[in-house]
Amino acid sequence: MNTADFQFLSAILKQRSGLVLTEEKAYLLESRLMPVARKFGFAGLPELVAMVREDRPEDLLCDITEAMTTNESLFFRDMKPFEQLRSLVIPQLVEKRAANRTLRIWSAAASSGQEPYSIGILLKELGNLLEGWDIQILATDISADMLNRARAGLYTQFEVQRGLPIATLVKYFKQVGEKWRLDANIRSMVKFKEFNLLDDTAVLGQFDIVFCRNVLIYFDQQTKSEVLNRISSVMPNDGVLYLGGAETVLGITDKFVPITGHRGMYAISGGEPALKSA
Repeated sequence: MNTADFQFLSAILKQRSGLVLTEEKAYLLESRLMPVARKFGFAGLPELVAMVREDRPEDLLCDITEAMTTNESLFFRDMKPFEQLRSLVIPQLVEKRAANRTLRIWSAAASSGQEPYSIGILLKELGNLLEGWDIQILATDISADMLNRARAGLYTQFEVQRGLPIATLVKYFKQVGEKWRLDANIRSMVKFKEFNLLDDTAVLGQFDIVFCRNVLIYFDQQTKSEVLNRISSVMPNDGVLYLGGAETVLGITDKFVPITGHRGMYAISGGEPALKSA
């Protein structure tokens, strides 16, 4: 792929999704877009680029964006955030929300659904603590294909053995041929919605807990700041934000501050303490 075509496609991807590609990632662009080129009957990427330059067909642009923004996901990824959610965040928010008995959780860039379903399984395991509560889990992603996969709750052997304890697999999944389908009760806990993190988060409502993990690493500084600022606008003063282990708010936004002693967890600046001491 020549430099002009790479820069052209990179600019489109940044505009549509916030994704920033440096030139050393040209190989990634080529490998992920060749299947898109074949799908549309092009001999190669030069023909794909020529069509985008000429007509900018929306269906082709959508497929290009989805191909480049589909990222890896796995159940209970890194585990520590879920342990914190189970032992600290949920119990303390349950205490604070005792009057209205409602909790809303947002899993942003949810891909094929492993993160929101991990949250659902965790909440189910808490049993009586959440009995009678209105628990809402919203999972969003820019990719319609990924969301359709997530809604089905059907995973390969490889996918379920990554991060999922065998006891949890047996308890909440049933084998369907060579794949595993998640229990309908867990699937029903999660609502999926197509959403671009560059858009206005106000349409999603308010959230007590937001998971936006391993997403910001793909954005430039300005886009990171804009996304975090929008997320802060849909969280209460005692809300909790989860970011990936390689991500931070420091030097990016003043809307959040790290929660001392809890890596990857952030509180609203100037808000109520999100957590008591562990």
